[in-house]
Amino acid sequence: MTGKEQDWEFGVRDDGHSITSEADLTPVVLGEGDFRYEVSGKNWGTLPDGWVYKEATAVDVDSKDRVYVFNRGTTPMIVFDSNGDIVDTWGEDVFANPHGVTIGPDDEVYCVDNVDHTVRKFTSDGKLLMTLGTPGKPSDPMSGVPFNRPTHVAIEPNTGNFYVADGYSNASVHKFSPDGKLLLTWGESGTNPGQFNIVHGVNVDSNGWVYIADRENHRIQVFDSNGKFETQWVNLSRAAISTINSATGQELMYVGEYFAGIGFVK
Repeated sequence: MTGKEQDWEFGVRDDGHSITSEADLTPVVLGEGDFRYEVSGKNWGTLPDGWVYKEATAVDVDSKDRVYVFNRGTTPMIVFDSNGDIVDTWGEDVFANPHGVTIGPDDEVYCVDNVDHTVRKFTSDGKLLMTLGTPGKPSDPMSGVPFNRPTHVAIEPNTGNFYVADGYSNASVHKFSPDGKLLLTWGESGTNPGQFNIVHGVNVDSNGWVYIADRENHRIQVFDSNGKFETQWVNLSRAAISTINSATGQELMYVGEYFAGIGFVK
């Protein structure tokens, strides 16, 4: 990809027309109704000459507003400050295929590799603290045993327990203690409540409810912390990932729909 191509933007204007060229100076607006957002910082996070993301698969932000971009280029983890300047890089020769990144409450970094079949926990500067799964050795497909092409991690804010979405070749959610002990597994392949067809994303709210992006079943499934099915949201298209924002005092969930758009859920 050339530098010129990297400067192009894509978005949707107020009138619904797409924008694909930097020559169009109309502000890029995403969303609808009360949830409309103007894209800013077009040149934020510019990479040095010769660097490429290849595929930037996941992004998260730590307590110091540093932005971690997990990608499939030659520098798998690129860390920016809030101004978009690179402050750190790490992860070279560690990952087979970066997929998900999640920042913990103490700024530990959980990295999910869906080809190496592992979840790795690092310090914020890239020191390895823990590896879950055997690198390069998947569990049997659809066995429910960790891991076979896992995708994402979410951390329960009140306990530090964390959940792993597993994933492309398993149809399971695994719950671990903060030190990596497996506490619980649930899920199987299918379309009924509690069954999954690509467990692609996981999130946890302040009440401990677990939200699973069940991508190819086009829904978000909601469970309690013991894996008991509570409800589901089905008016989605290939729900791939979600994030929760509580800055306004009300928890809002943002759901990314794969090749479809962005949804907003109260």
